[in-house]
Amino acid sequence: MNPWDEDANLHYIHEALRRLSELPELEPDEEGSLILPVLPFRGLVLLPGMWRLIKVGRPFSVLALEAAWASHRTLIALIQRDPEVENPGPEDFEPYGVEIVVSEPLDDPEDEEEGVYSILVQARRRVQVLEWLQTEPFFIVRAQVLAPIQPDPTSPEVQALRHQILKLFQQILQAHPQAPAQQLAEAERYLRQLEDLDAFTDMIASGLRLSTEDALILLRTVDVVERMRHLVQLLAHELAVRQLEQEIQERVQEEINRFQRETYLREQMKAIQNELGEGDLWHREIRDLRERIEKKGLPEEARRVALRELERLSQLPPMSPEVSVLRNYLDWILDLPWNEETPDNLDLRHAAKVLDENHYGLKRAKERILEYIAVLSLRPKHKRPPILCFVGPPGTGKTSMGRSIAQALGRKFVRISLGGVRDEAEIRGHRRTYVGALPGRILQTLKRAGTVNPVFMLDEIDKLGADYRGDPAAALLEVLDPEQNAEFSDHYLEIPYDLSRVLFITTANTLYTIPPALLDRMEVIEFPGYVEEEKLAIARRYLIPRQIEESGLAAQEIRFTEAAIRRIIREYTYEAGVRNLERTIGRICRRIARLKAEGKRYPTRITEQLVERLLGPPEYFFNKAEKTDEVGVAIALAWTENGGDIMPVEVLLMEGKGNLQITGQIGSVMQESVYAALSYVRAHSRELGIAAHVYDKIDIHVHIPEGAVPKDGPSAGVPIAVALASAFTGRPVRHEVGMTGEITLRGKVLPVGGIREKVLAAHRAGLRTVLLPERNLKDLQDVPRSVRESLQVIGVKHLDQVFELALREPKPDTSPPRAADERDEEEA
Repeated sequence: MNPWDEDANLHYIHEALRRLSELPELEPDEEGSLILPVLPFRGLVLLPGMWRLIKVGRPFSVLALEAAWASHRTLIALIQRDPEVENPGPEDFEPYGVEIVVSEPLDDPEDEEEGVYSILVQARRRVQVLEWLQTEPFFIVRAQVLAPIQPDPTSPEVQALRHQILKLFQQILQAHPQAPAQQLAEAERYLRQLEDLDAFTDMIASGLRLSTEDALILLRTVDVVERMRHLVQLLAHELAVRQLEQEIQERVQEEINRFQRETYLREQMKAIQNELGEGDLWHREIRDLRERIEKKGLPEEARRVALRELERLSQLPPMSPEVSVLRNYLDWILDLPWNEETPDNLDLRHAAKVLDENHYGLKRAKERILEYIAVLSLRPKHKRPPILCFVGPPGTGKTSMGRSIAQALGRKFVRISLGGVRDEAEIRGHRRTYVGALPGRILQTLKRAGTVNPVFMLDEIDKLGADYRGDPAAALLEVLDPEQNAEFSDHYLEIPYDLSRVLFITTANTLYTIPPALLDRMEVIEFPGYVEEEKLAIARRYLIPRQIEESGLAAQEIRFTEAAIRRIIREYTYEAGVRNLERTIGRICRRIARLKAEGKRYPTRITEQLVERLLGPPEYFFNKAEKTDEVGVAIALAWTENGGDIMPVEVLLMEGKGNLQITGQIGSVMQESVYAALSYVRAHSRELGIAAHVYDKIDIHVHIPEGAVPKDGPSAGVPIAVALASAFTGRPVRHEVGMTGEITLRGKVLPVGGIREKVLAAHRAGLRTVLLPERNLKDLQDVPRSVRESLQVIGVKHLDQVFELALREPKPDTSPPRAADERDEEEA
């Protein structure tokens, strides 16, 4: 042990060491070996001259110790390779060890276990095990004493090594944090006077913090010069470690001093503030936050997290950069609505009145909201509102319907637009590890609403994007699922938040771009495009009064005739909604307002003729029914995003080689309808009275006008077949008949969509008869009664019925084109 490491029992230890030093050394036998018991050491290597206080408790070690006490109190200490092995064998020990002498058992109050002894051991000579003589009940070996190989002390290398060792050891002693200066001087003087180089190296090594491997190297090395070389390396490494420890200690001490100085100044500032009556602003703020948390009525988990973060905040100095992060987090928790809700107005009559006053038509959406209010009136604790999805063309009233629903229920209305959102964090928020992190837009909007049960509109859900930052549509799966949104998890908040009381309404223009999993969570309500009659009513009830007011005119100053409104709808707008209609009416009102402001005469009654003077030439022309029957021309009923329309299908036959040409920017599905119709006509040539070989001698051209407008879909199959049959048979098509329907190769007529818009388009165009697939007759209930009564709607199952209803008998001067060889055969 280091001679400067003393404790309170120094005198007692010195006395025990003195008695050990008086014990005589054992004389080796003729072969220079000793036969002694073994005391195993675990993780401890003693060099000659070193001493240690150790505890002995393993049974074989205690027996070896008792055997030594009974004789000359000398043993051999061997190092156990694996300290974890409780019952080692001869193969578990290093072959090199040291001869030790042991003291009598020492009085140690900590030795409470029976059979455990505290003893003082002192190492004497190096030994090497030659033979294991006994392994039970304790170990006995025969070991050879290793005499050191002493060098010439006057050689330059030895003197240089001795000088370097002393220099390094002196620097290590000076860096020792607990070494008294007087004892350091005595130790240095003792080492300089020590002439035995073997004892010198062992004494120096005893003062180092050696690993087991380095200590074994020194123990095995008998050559003193080689041992001195290795010792220089160990001393240099130890000095570098001590210097680094000292630098670290100095930096830590500087930090401690700085913190103590800041604490002292802060306490002085606190005393000054108290003296001025200002108090401790920081602790006052912490106290206010704690009171807000207690009064907020947070859920148990949210309250626990808030108090935990507040405790962290209170332990930080006010100027710490983490303070603002924690404070923002607590502010978000306290600003969010957890229990605040607006009472629902469950009066069904009031709700129906509000919806009818604000919107014309939209029967299905109104009925669904009234059903929800009825359920709430019967089950006030019902917490699973529907997730609605309003789908329809732009300008059909989807967003304004959401506002009306909130007004009918007496709830707050909030809205966010999802168009172009590509980052999943926009929905779920960023984690607090990021600088400037915030909750997602869901929680931000609820904070703005201030209640847990607003009407929450997610606008343009069909226009969500996705990129490397995640898929926001996937994040919405949890928001829009009534089974999951009661515990919605925001990345910033990381506390379950209840969204189950929010009435979510989404809007979209199309369903095709909405992921199926998200679409499955929503109840889809279609907002079809307004027909002319509905636009007329909307203009009268809502648009004209609003634009008159916004233009600064009085309600009695200007009046629109019905003919004027219809002309605006037909010739100056082309849309499914009413946005452009309102803008156009606004243009007329502003023209009148300008004339009034200039003091000029202005019209007070807007007539059909006056519309063109105020708006200029018509911008659109709606298709009207043909005035005469024609061969090869059939009227198709089409559906577009802007409503229904009629579309003539033209077929022209020319002499040729049987080629088929299709024009009019027709899509692949409509082209397939042309092929199917032509195949059916060719297959039924005999029934239609068409020569079998005429198809190889003529070319067929199918054209659908307005070539700049893309067209597609299967619903033109019926009119294409009628136009082809008319062209080949020479039978004209009735000009007052419009038709729609998909066809098969067997001539069956299949149902299609957009029946309401198509029938209204037929009515507007002046048609008198409409041919529909029989399975589409059920869709006529959405058509106004006045329209149904003015049209003859006929359901058809097969193309034979269609040909019979749509084709007239051929004109006397009309005959189908025939090939030249056919005419020659007839003349012959």
